[in-house]
Amino acid sequence: MLFWRRFGLGVVVILVCVAFALKALLLVDVTSLWSDELYSVGKSFQPSFRDLLAMLRNDTHPPVYYSLLWFWGQSVGQNAVTLRLLSWLAYGLGGIVMVFQAGALAQARGVSRGRSLCLAALLAFCSPYPVRFAIEGKSYALLVLFVGLAWWWRRRLLQSVGSSTVFARDLLLYGITVCLAALTHFYGLFLFVAAAAWDLWQQRWRLGGIATLALLPALVWIAYAATYLFRDSTGGWLAQPGFALLEETLARALGPWPFPKIGLFVLLMLALRRWGRLSAGHDGDESHRRDLQPAVVAGSLLDQSGLIPSALMLLAVVAVSFVKPLAFSRYFVVLVPAALPLIAVKLGGLRLNLRGSALALVALTALTVLWWQQSYIGLHPGLGSAGGREQDNFRAISQSLAGQVERYGRRSRLLNLSDHMEVAAGRMLSNPMPWGDDAALQKRLDQPPLPSFIWLASSGPDQSMRRRLKPLIKRAEQGGYTCREDGPQIEYTRVLRCTLTTSSVGDSQ
Repeated sequence: MLFWRRFGLGVVVILVCVAFALKALLLVDVTSLWSDELYSVGKSFQPSFRDLLAMLRNDTHPPVYYSLLWFWGQSVGQNAVTLRLLSWLAYGLGGIVMVFQAGALAQARGVSRGRSLCLAALLAFCSPYPVRFAIEGKSYALLVLFVGLAWWWRRRLLQSVGSSTVFARDLLLYGITVCLAALTHFYGLFLFVAAAAWDLWQQRWRLGGIATLALLPALVWIAYAATYLFRDSTGGWLAQPGFALLEETLARALGPWPFPKIGLFVLLMLALRRWGRLSAGHDGDESHRRDLQPAVVAGSLLDQSGLIPSALMLLAVVAVSFVKPLAFSRYFVVLVPAALPLIAVKLGGLRLNLRGSALALVALTALTVLWWQQSYIGLHPGLGSAGGREQDNFRAISQSLAGQVERYGRRSRLLNLSDHMEVAAGRMLSNPMPWGDDAALQKRLDQPPLPSFIWLASSGPDQSMRRRLKPLIKRAEQGGYTCREDGPQIEYTRVLRCTLTTSSVGDSQ
């Protein structure tokens, strides 16, 4: 009984977090790889590491994630499951780092460590932002892990009261994790440019200096890939910042309908202040402040958590994006390792009476139950995606046209990569002929005898599919074919079967 009174809440939180993580793991292969994930396959599942580096020279991303993915694939196999499993492992490790960061910040500031740990765990393992990227074959989960580790070592350096040996070790580890974050995603570079500038402004010469040195490899990589990175068309799909960017970013963090949720949170805080005897917390109480470490009293929770550098980076990116668009809601996951522990510590430090504690527990339980469904939107085929992911369903096309020969699509490289992943998973046999693009279709139509049937396919939003298929249909019809929809209608896919007309058969012979 005493055990459950002391540790019962923590045990329940651990079980909930494990359930969320296992649910994500069980969903690792139930949806199709979408276009960006297939590009990850095309970049990383190369026959040699030299081929990988050569390909990344013509890409918008730095090399650490794709290099790690290459070594991972060489060790455990190159397929869709292993692609996403690497992100799931990074999600788990990154979550643990953020939870421990919240605990360390809470302990140093004299607030409830247990409540802060529980809140941080729920946010790290159950909220939509981390879960959404937990089983995606992209670099975001790994970026969160490296940024979280960097903030961990930076906090230790800011709070350091130990020996010079410990300080030197922490400084080295901070530099290593900064370097890894900057070479994983360019938002990691932007973030720690802001952190280095802030620390130098605060005259923390060693802290700012090591971060500056750690960023040099990323700058060298930019020089290596400069020809591609600085083309006018690079990043041309990004739009200028607007209200839609804010709404989408909040939706990724909180789930659908973010503004009503924020409104309900404000009402909850008002209710707690009125009926829960909500106090200002420990930070404003001198009797508690006397128990804090001197280095922490002099510091700032915003600074030690990494939120000040994160906010500076956010402001700079948004400002620059009005001239050269850089801002994208997915990229702002880089803010999570700083914001999440801080939120957990601030909420964990609230002092409530019994009624206030009960109200807060009910609200947190309701939010967790809601996240059990909303965090997996787009990851579960039973929640409106029909096996698709991010408005793509290349897997359905690969399976529906398995064994066919004359197959063409505007994004033939992605369709071939999808076939490769389906073959690796054992869901289909290797096709005798690869997918062809516009040029391949025209070349085939110029070489009689013409096949009786050809298949055209595309995946994506309906308008995009029609736009991509239109020139292919035109070529086929000019070659004497009549094109009709083929097979069942599957969301985010369109497959056309083009039949050679009788009059064209004689001409082709």
